[in-house]
Amino acid sequence: MKKNMNKDDNKNIDRRHFLKMLGIGTAVTTAAMYGCGKKDGTVVDSLGHHDGETSADKMTYRENPTTGDRVSILGYGCMRLPTVDSEKVKEGENDIDQEMVNKLTDYALAHGVNYFDTSPVYCKGLSEHAMGIALSRHPRDSYFIATKLSNFSPNQWGREESIAMYHNSLKELQVDYIDYMLLHGVGMGGMKALNGRYMDNGVLDFLLKEREAGRIRNLGFSYHGDVEVFDYLLSKHDEYKWDFVQIQLNYVDWLHAKETNPRNTNAEYLYGELVKRGIPAVIMEPLLGGRLSNVPDHIVARLKQNRPEDSVASWAFRFAGSPENVLTVLSGMTYMEHLQDNLHTYSPLVPLSQDDKDFLEETARLMLAYPTVPCNDCKYCMPCPYGIDIPSILIHYNKCVNQGNVPESSQDANYRKARRAFLVGYDRSVPRLRQADHCIGCG
Repeated sequence: MKKNMNKDDNKNIDRRHFLKMLGIGTAVTTAAMYGCGKKDGTVVDSLGHHDGETSADKMTYRENPTTGDRVSILGYGCMRLPTVDSEKVKEGENDIDQEMVNKLTDYALAHGVNYFDTSPVYCKGLSEHAMGIALSRHPRDSYFIATKLSNFSPNQWGREESIAMYHNSLKELQVDYIDYMLLHGVGMGGMKALNGRYMDNGVLDFLLKEREAGRIRNLGFSYHGDVEVFDYLLSKHDEYKWDFVQIQLNYVDWLHAKETNPRNTNAEYLYGELVKRGIPAVIMEPLLGGRLSNVPDHIVARLKQNRPEDSVASWAFRFAGSPENVLTVLSGMTYMEHLQDNLHTYSPLVPLSQDDKDFLEETARLMLAYPTVPCNDCKYCMPCPYGIDIPSILIHYNKCVNQGNVPESSQDANYRKARRAFLVGYDRSVPRLRQADHCIGCG
């Protein structure tokens, strides 16, 4: 990989200082720190194994067959970065806590994570800038950066506007090439949107030429929604030669995607179509918008009985990482404990057995009995013109469903207790002026 040579020297962290800052002995090699090194790179374990820490040399990696990239199975999703308000994840509500972003980035790199996924629209447009600051402090060949052409609005569909967005991503990320570039959210709006955003304006042709020039190392797309678009783009694989495709995959959506959201497609089909063509899969929503880490109590008990020492979330991450054609699994890790738990799961990954898969299929069926709203907290519905916090409202509702705090009628035995729990939690989760009763039904 090329190195970006136009960084100011005073922005780069001295390796010895970096290791000392994280409490890591200097015996750890650069290859292990950054995870992006040679295949035969080895390390001497000198972490001391403090609570929550995982040895840097245990991360599982997958190789991209197109470029030979050695990618960590755990990818860092940058859609929900910590904010100055106690690292609270309220995207766009507070300023991003750059110091914490730097700290999490440093820790991830030091423990083998080398794939970082962002977009021009994440965190109200601040994610690329924040990640550019955090990552530019490290050698350019120590990480892979993924970003997207997120020209969702029709006024961004013009060729000049779309290309300007692409160039701005390079500027914000402080790089002169993108490792993994995606057409963002294809499927939303069907073929009309695909043609308007990428085909009719020649933007896809432009990106293909950027790949030929080396300014894009891998070109792919993220899929949301209309399966006709997914099938069409794969039918053009001989022409476009997709280097990777990003899909939603978890143990519920594997066979039951339409039961969680009618517009979704079963992950088993999506993954299978990629395998047929030898296209690596990047996985998003392994936790189904957090719903697979915040499950009903009886599901928690079921998972804990099987593997008492593992977190509830680890089951979902193991499921997402087990298929051999998966290149990396994205996780939005806003808190250090999230990062540490995921590092434990993937350092190394213990693939699911067939019994484990059968167990999770039974678990998925049990979860589907709870009628939660199919919200993944992507915030694509925001901002609401009347200021309503739509994702927080739906997340609170789902949480109460899982906890049994949504009585069907006043005749329910626990109606009074459940109603109080719902309303008290509602006021704590969503400010009064941003609650659902202010909705005007604009659609």
